[in-house]
Amino acid sequence: MKYDAIVVGSGAGGGIAACLLAEAGKKVLVLEKGRELGFADVPRDHLRNHRFAKYGHGTGPEIDGNPRLFNGRQVRPHEGGYQNNASCVGGGTLVYGAQAWRFHPLDFRMATTYGVPDGSSLADWPIQYEDLERYYERAEWEIGVAGGEPAPQMPPRRPYPMPAFPHTTKAKKLKAGCDKLGWTYQTPPLLINSVDHAGRKACTHCQHCVGFACPVDAKNGTQNTVIPRALVSGNCVLESKAYVTRLLKSRGGKVTGVSYVNERGERCSASSEVVVLACGAIETARLMLNSRLGGPMVGTSLQGHYYAIVAGIMRDPIWDGDGPGVSISTLEFNHGNPGIIGGGMMADDFITLPVGYAMNFRPSGVPSWGQAHKDWMRETYRRFMQVGGPIHEIPKVDCRVNVSTSVRDRWGVPAASLSGTTHPETVRTTKFMLERATEWLKASGAERTYHGEPGLHLSAGQHQAGTCRMGTDPAASVVDVDCRVHGHDNLFIADSSVHVTNGGFNPVLTIMALSFRTTDRLIKSW
Repeated sequence: MKYDAIVVGSGAGGGIAACLLAEAGKKVLVLEKGRELGFADVPRDHLRNHRFAKYGHGTGPEIDGNPRLFNGRQVRPHEGGYQNNASCVGGGTLVYGAQAWRFHPLDFRMATTYGVPDGSSLADWPIQYEDLERYYERAEWEIGVAGGEPAPQMPPRRPYPMPAFPHTTKAKKLKAGCDKLGWTYQTPPLLINSVDHAGRKACTHCQHCVGFACPVDAKNGTQNTVIPRALVSGNCVLESKAYVTRLLKSRGGKVTGVSYVNERGERCSASSEVVVLACGAIETARLMLNSRLGGPMVGTSLQGHYYAIVAGIMRDPIWDGDGPGVSISTLEFNHGNPGIIGGGMMADDFITLPVGYAMNFRPSGVPSWGQAHKDWMRETYRRFMQVGGPIHEIPKVDCRVNVSTSVRDRWGVPAASLSGTTHPETVRTTKFMLERATEWLKASGAERTYHGEPGLHLSAGQHQAGTCRMGTDPAASVVDVDCRVHGHDNLFIADSSVHVTNGGFNPVLTIMALSFRTTDRLIKSW
């Protein structure tokens, strides 16, 4: 069948692109390789969830038949190194923590602000904060954000459609720490209903937010906002469990549609005037490479986020079980740190479940089992909190996505092969932010703090970005300022692969804002 547009992927970018195109009267086919999942399909299994996938994850892709290579080693979706994003209708927005930050204006001018470190591919975006400002606001209102006043380090903006979540017991301690240090603070913006909104219930403050589906549908993702709008328009067809194997081209090289495998395992093809890729930074690059499209920069400068996280043990119990858990943040060190490239946002975090605490926050000298382990859990879990956040990652060209010459998935498509490490400046910035997080916890009353030591490694994961970066020079980028692939007037990308840098924040609101902008400009030029 012939469509006006085919959108590959239904996550933060793809869902918005499909909605805008369908509401503009275009006939749209959305192909999502994952299933449509509800709360009952994503059980509250503490050992099998998207944040802690010790024995599986429940949110796709399927464990068997979807390999990747990580530094030459074959890995499955729930194993370390895979850099997995959820694969389902709504993508990662079904189970994300939903922090809804705008990037700082300087995030778009990192090279100009700090210079380009040797061996890095640090560059400015070809657009600025002002180009995204109204699209940030559109995402905040059409998808639904709860939050308070902006930080003093950020530009002024329209208030959010929902009020901020209240401070938890932990946040009240951290607020006192900020006051003692003279730091400013604010409530983190969340794509979660703090009150009943858009026909769906308010958050019930449960302890299973990040990594899980919401029991009352209060978490705002594309699966419960823009995708239903697209379907109601009557102009959108959504096929789940539809796996796109390659892009189709004419003899002249023009993209004409896609080849895919449907839910029944049948080989299919669909044609369209326009194709929008929204598979995430790894899978979009993989599809482009397997389709032999996009030029030599496809797959390069893969990045994500190092996290500068410090654990603190307070003198008295502070655990109140009040989810989502994240309710205070500071941008004191997002930029302007002498001798440091960038910085980052710091916040308290979502509720750490007991098994996550035992696995990820057990200090050296504490056994991993037995009575001594149980004693440590009993003595410290209710007194534990963590602060930290994503820091500015400095990209490198050779941190990248390739496709394997020997490993294929269940449909015979060459698997993604991930390799490289981030730049040493990323490690240096992380160490600086670890010192600031430690300072915050101690000022807030922690009697003990501890953290891991960062080293060079590949960083992508749920914040993966950068493999099809935006730019004006086709020799140094993959898409133009409208996120149109250079040399292909009908092929667009609407996910984080176009990010030139990934900010010192969770990137999902920027993905959404870019998709609103890209699709809006596409419709106006059609």
